[in-house]
Amino acid sequence: MTADSLKTQLRRTLRRDLWLTLAPAILLVGIAFTATFYFIKPAPPKTVVLALSPDEGGFRYYARKYQDFLKKHGIVLELRNTSGSLANVELLADESSGVDVAFVQSGTAAGDKAQNVVSLGSLSYVPLWVFYRGDVIDDVRALKGRRVAVGPEGSGTRSLALTLLKANNADAAPTELLPLERDAAIEQLKQGTLDAIFLISPAESPAIKKLAAVPGIRLLSFTRGEAYARRFTYLSRKVVPRGVFDLAADVPEQDVVVLAPTANLVARDSLHPALAYLLMRAASEVHGNAGLLDGAGEFPAPRETGFPLSSEARRYYDAGVPLLQRYLPFWAANLVDRLWVMLVPIIAVVVPLFRAVPALYQWRIRSRIVRWYARLKEIEIQLDENPGPQMLEDMLRRLEEAEREVNRIPMPLAYAENLYFFREHIDIVRRRLVRRLSGGTENREGHAQHASA
Repeated sequence: MTADSLKTQLRRTLRRDLWLTLAPAILLVGIAFTATFYFIKPAPPKTVVLALSPDEGGFRYYARKYQDFLKKHGIVLELRNTSGSLANVELLADESSGVDVAFVQSGTAAGDKAQNVVSLGSLSYVPLWVFYRGDVIDDVRALKGRRVAVGPEGSGTRSLALTLLKANNADAAPTELLPLERDAAIEQLKQGTLDAIFLISPAESPAIKKLAAVPGIRLLSFTRGEAYARRFTYLSRKVVPRGVFDLAADVPEQDVVVLAPTANLVARDSLHPALAYLLMRAASEVHGNAGLLDGAGEFPAPRETGFPLSSEARRYYDAGVPLLQRYLPFWAANLVDRLWVMLVPIIAVVVPLFRAVPALYQWRIRSRIVRWYARLKEIEIQLDENPGPQMLEDMLRRLEEAEREVNRIPMPLAYAENLYFFREHIDIVRRRLVRRLSGGTENREGHAQHASA
């Protein structure tokens, strides 16, 4: 065999050894990373769909603020108009609707159909305003037998109005309940074709201020407001101070007690955690300032909403903004948050393999020589049995054959010392065999040892 063919064989053998060593390691790393990727959430979507009722709770104004905030972080907030809070919850419960989050009024009866809906927190008070014509009344029970606009089907206004009227046995005939939109109801009340209307809107709403100043229209003050708040835990008793709408005209002309549910941000429970935290940051920026009925920093808050609080919201209210989102842009924080999980296979698999693979490769290379030590040991054992000349010749022949075979073993230069060590050991045994064949000192020493024994 020529030198070139030996070099070619050496390269092939070394490549085969390298792949046989690396292949199991690569397979283990691949399995570890695959298993890790199974538990990593995908990157958050770039678009979020928000359901809201434009005529309810000032949600349209809030939605524009959320759009501006999310846009700064590369997220597009699409708005889907609905008839009210109940319709919003139904869209969230329907996985095929495409709606991710919604503004919902507290107290919205969702039932079992909204088991996959969670709360991200309450955002603000949105008082119930009851405007009416006629003599002064102090409770909705006095509306029995009158024409009352309670809001369109599916709206949170209608749901709350019917709850209060029913609690006072004022919802049945001869009371006439009309499902009118907000603007139509206000216009008919001004014209005198309605006796009362129910509206849910922020205290800062221009429409509420204007309506409170119309001559002949009164704003109901709930004298039993505390009783309602105790009975319906999602309601709060709030006082609208005298003259807060217009100090010059003294509107309203006295303190008014109103019942205030809260506007709430709810979401499907499959909403990406990173988006949930970003939406709560938006809520803190939009709703954190003081208002006519809200204190500074009072909202957002984990108040009673009728829906379970999400795990992300609970952590947000307990510990604040996640650490990464405090110091990094949203996209970078999300990327780092996802990639740190990759440290698990790196620490658990890759790092140990860095130490194990070289040792395995070294063992594989040395094993080609080590197995020849068995033949060398066999010859030494036979040599101690005082064999005859013919046997010694055969042992010498086998030793030289072993040396030739070992010299043909492909060996990287880094491990060539193992080959030379074995050849030295062969020389030691060869010298013993030669001395025996020549009747040298080893043979005499062996007889002396046997005699003394």
